[in-house]
Amino acid sequence: MPQGYGRLAALAGECRDMVKARFSQINDRRYFWEKVLAGPAAEKALMGDLQGARSFIEQTLENTSEQKTGEVYLVGGGPGDPDLLTFKALRLMQQADVVLHDRLVSEDVLALCRRDADYIYVGKKRDRHARPQEEINALLVELAKEGKRVLRLKGGDPFIFGRGGEEIETLASEGIPFQVVPGITAASGCASYAGIPLTHRDHAQSVRFVTGHLKDGSYALNWNEMLDPGQTLVFYMGLLGLPRICQELMDHGRAAQTPIALIQQGTTRNQRVFTGTLATINKIIESEKVKAPTLIIVGSVVTLHEMLSWYNNEKLLEQ
Repeated sequence: MPQGYGRLAALAGECRDMVKARFSQINDRRYFWEKVLAGPAAEKALMGDLQGARSFIEQTLENTSEQKTGEVYLVGGGPGDPDLLTFKALRLMQQADVVLHDRLVSEDVLALCRRDADYIYVGKKRDRHARPQEEINALLVELAKEGKRVLRLKGGDPFIFGRGGEEIETLASEGIPFQVVPGITAASGCASYAGIPLTHRDHAQSVRFVTGHLKDGSYALNWNEMLDPGQTLVFYMGLLGLPRICQELMDHGRAAQTPIALIQQGTTRNQRVFTGTLATINKIIESEKVKAPTLIIVGSVVTLHEMLSWYNNEKLLEQ
């Protein structure tokens, strides 16, 4: 640690009563100190210019009003491995006052949020929601209007089957400041950790992300657009619908011998990979206790898994 941190701490102690008198709310004082200690005042103190640092603190204090409206951080937590978080995601996770987190956020990622924040679980399972989406939207607005910095932490990426667009539409309509931090989506993270490139010169020239079930619970997808053998298909939330997905693809003309992989808890220490074909995959996993989150990859790129698998290889299960 730089030697100047002692001087910075002493200066902050000298200014503590002045800041406390200026801001009545503890959150406002926290915001002020976070702004000061990450800005020019800190740099001046670390370089030994204590008078300049103090002048900057006093000037900032004079020009800063009490916090009236907070902010919402819509952050992608990635597919599970905390090492895949972005620096910006981690910074916002550690400064939020309230954390609204989904079921798909891994425990390791959640553990990196600020410890004294308030945690609210708003996860969803198929047909079982802890809170309806409309209630989540309203809660984000309510908490921000209380002046809090709200972290909306989602698994994967907020804008890929994460309903992030719906949430920021509500925030924008209410005039709530927000930031969006993308995360590594499950398709990219899980495929990489399973050794399955989603595109490959010899196998696939395009990739399509597909939801495993629609809003109304149906499977009314455009199956005719999924028949190209040079296109990799990635199904999110498709575990329960896997038999139907395989059957629909075969019924519409995709070859029964098309390779398919099911990845459970990808990028985590509990990752498991099952491979087979559209005709055999359901039989392969029927005796296994497969649980969400899972990801399904369809296409000839799956054949590369045996050669390219590098992560958690001892857990590999194949046909």
